[in-house]
Amino acid sequence: MKNRRSISYLSVIFFCLVFAKVRAQESVPFVEDLLQRMTLEEKIGQLNLPGAGDVVTGQAQNSDIAKKIEEGKVGGLLNLTSVEKIREVQKIAVEKSRLKIPLLFGLDVIHGYKTTFPIPLGLSTSWDMSLIEKTARIAAQEASADGINWTFSPMVDISRDPRWGRVSEGNGEDPYLGSEIAKAMVRGYQGDDLTKNNTIMACVKHFALYGASEAGRDYNTVDMSRIRMYNEYLPPYKAAIDEGVGSVMASFNEIDGIPATGNKWLLTDLLRKQWGFEGFVVTDYTGINEMVAHGMGDLQTSSALALNAGVDMDMVGEGLLNTLPKSLEEGKVTMEQIDNAVRRILKAKYDLGLFDDPYKYCEVKRAQKEIYTQENRDFAREVAAQSMVLLKNENQLLPLKRTGTIALVGPLANTSENMAGTWSVSTEQSKSIALLEGIKEVAGKKVDILYAKGSNLTYDPELEARATMFGKSLNRDQRSDAELLKEALEVAENADVIVAALGEAAEFSGESSSRTNIEIPQVQKDLLNALLKTGKPVVLVLFTGRPLVLKEESKTVPAILNVWFPGSEAGLAISDVLFGDVNPSGKLTATFPQNVGQVPIFYNHKNTGRPLKNKEGKFEKFTSNYIDERNEPVYPFGYGLSYTTFTYENLKLSSDTMREGDTLTVSVDVTNTGDYDGKEVVQLYIRDLVGSVTRPVKELKGFQKVALKKGETKTVSFNLTIDDLKFYNYDLDFVAEPGDFEVFVGGDSSTEQKLGFTLK
Repeated sequence: MKNRRSISYLSVIFFCLVFAKVRAQESVPFVEDLLQRMTLEEKIGQLNLPGAGDVVTGQAQNSDIAKKIEEGKVGGLLNLTSVEKIREVQKIAVEKSRLKIPLLFGLDVIHGYKTTFPIPLGLSTSWDMSLIEKTARIAAQEASADGINWTFSPMVDISRDPRWGRVSEGNGEDPYLGSEIAKAMVRGYQGDDLTKNNTIMACVKHFALYGASEAGRDYNTVDMSRIRMYNEYLPPYKAAIDEGVGSVMASFNEIDGIPATGNKWLLTDLLRKQWGFEGFVVTDYTGINEMVAHGMGDLQTSSALALNAGVDMDMVGEGLLNTLPKSLEEGKVTMEQIDNAVRRILKAKYDLGLFDDPYKYCEVKRAQKEIYTQENRDFAREVAAQSMVLLKNENQLLPLKRTGTIALVGPLANTSENMAGTWSVSTEQSKSIALLEGIKEVAGKKVDILYAKGSNLTYDPELEARATMFGKSLNRDQRSDAELLKEALEVAENADVIVAALGEAAEFSGESSSRTNIEIPQVQKDLLNALLKTGKPVVLVLFTGRPLVLKEESKTVPAILNVWFPGSEAGLAISDVLFGDVNPSGKLTATFPQNVGQVPIFYNHKNTGRPLKNKEGKFEKFTSNYIDERNEPVYPFGYGLSYTTFTYENLKLSSDTMREGDTLTVSVDVTNTGDYDGKEVVQLYIRDLVGSVTRPVKELKGFQKVALKKGETKTVSFNLTIDDLKFYNYDLDFVAEPGDFEVFVGGDSSTEQKLGFTLK
């Protein structure tokens, strides 16, 4: 029976591969025939991705965009939602335009559609690839049911600077983990067959290096060596390409002095020639127009630069639409370049099955049955709980008991609009479950819940307005700070334990939300300190879209649960963890610094010639350290506690030598030594001790999330091959160099448990 299943599974894979190959071959004559019948205006129209504007159901035929669609001047639409509207607009394209070419409909489906999952940084801390893939699968299912066929996700930018707000959209600081998540997301969105009506085309972004913007300021300059690019920042993009992602979005930043949108080395030499990418490239929002401000020339010059570089589609700016005819006439672009861009876009539409059935995503019954279902919401609740990171739990304060009185205090305690976090454009914010609602439902009838807001988000009302945009207001309380605090302390006085819901608002992180101060806002710190002075046990439920500076809180607060922004079912999921229905198992994917002066900070740094030698972090003159702060972070990459405890023993290597073609097995016994069943993320790191170029002190090369019942021991094994030892050398050759290596296995990146081997 087992062999039959294996044969059946292989048959399915073989069929899918054959089908994909046949379909790819079929697309060539179809696309070529269509291309030959297109006018120049219609060709350039396919390169145009405008915003939908105010398209109202029943009035789409009379909208401004309808005329352009009829004239063949639109290749796709951005930000149009609802199956009824999309069907109406698609009908204009396929019934009223001359060549009846269907449109793409794109939307930022970043971490869910109507059912919203944790922000991507939160998802990454689950370290669970099957779970992450399923979130993308559900997002594709819901979005496609509502007419969407293209998402601008996954965002895979590596970032080591938490001042940058868009760290919330990515997967943290590590290229290996980021690559695994990139592949999982692409698989989830695109499935194994893009012609199915419940899959959508993914778009990996932002290509490239966007997460390394100087000073953590959004849209800012990026400047780094090629060797750093290839080893540390490019791997997740390449992983998405290798997984078959359909499209790529160019980033806003410049690279080597040329904006990515106009960078031929990036979009043609690297992406297409070195990596073999065959999909199409779209700009980010007005990316071509913004090259004018970069100093690359006027809109015509910048548009020609983008096309020459390898851009295929222009998002919103309409620079290609309005300037390419003149540039073609003046010899600044060629018809071959235009044809190549059109070819790639038409092929994407063919691959999506839109020429076979332009209305395949427009079934109203699907929208009614498949969006925001209870099954999807239940899974969102499960995912959110798996993403939470227990940072501290002094004297086993958590989980909470289901008796007595709990004081729930804080500006994030009762704000459903903030639970989904940033880039949740399709979420119905008011339906998200706030912590106050969730804790009342989960706690049970024997627990009394008292509530007080305690403070506003910040002392500064103007800053609060900037941090609560897009309908995510915390409804600033007009009472004085003293009145709010007084009410909170009165509530706390009548409680057995205090749960403080503090941190950032949803839009305090995200695009154009860079911060120079990454601490909890001062008014909330003052509230927290006042609650601590009551002598009552305090649990900090921390909402955040980035690593925060928690130096003070890590010392003074007994228990800290980092919940990120958990999504639609936030309040229920947080409460599941607080009361122990779910044992937290999340692990950090980005380092939490001592203070902002350490930034950028990341675990896989390199040694200097004068590294700090003592492990206590004490200052040493003439070594690489700070005179006023320790080197190590408050919480390292990979860190996260559980309600139970785990021990690692019997670390073994199958051999102390390795040659090309060998597989080295690394094994370790992991035991649950505590009082709860739990999950542990077992992490494997290597260090290349001697190289032709300097190598990091540690690099993640494997991880497994293992479920262990209390008292249970499991042997966890990893297989290392020579590919795991490879890196890009000075000449950008991908090599593994003979020499000595160390292998570390443990529960976070600070583990010292290691063994050595030699690559012959």
